[in-house]
Amino acid sequence: MQTKVTITKDMSFTQAIQTNPKSAEVFSKYRLGCIGCIAAAYETIEQGAMAHGIEVAALVRDLNAL
Repeated sequence: MQTKVTITKDMSFTQAIQTNPKSAEVFSKYRLGCIGCIAAAYETIEQGAMAHGIEVAALVRDLNAL
């Protein structure tokens, strides 16, 4: 049985995608091209969302709804 890992605002974009590859679809929906950026490995989801004026809670909720 596979345990579901919760994606948090403190995870990097890379960690979120490694947790669930479909996360890339959510980032795309929010127009976050961060997955192709070198900062994806160390920038947190919260930092990226705030830099782009995106509501962090809504983004994390959508990521975990996958």
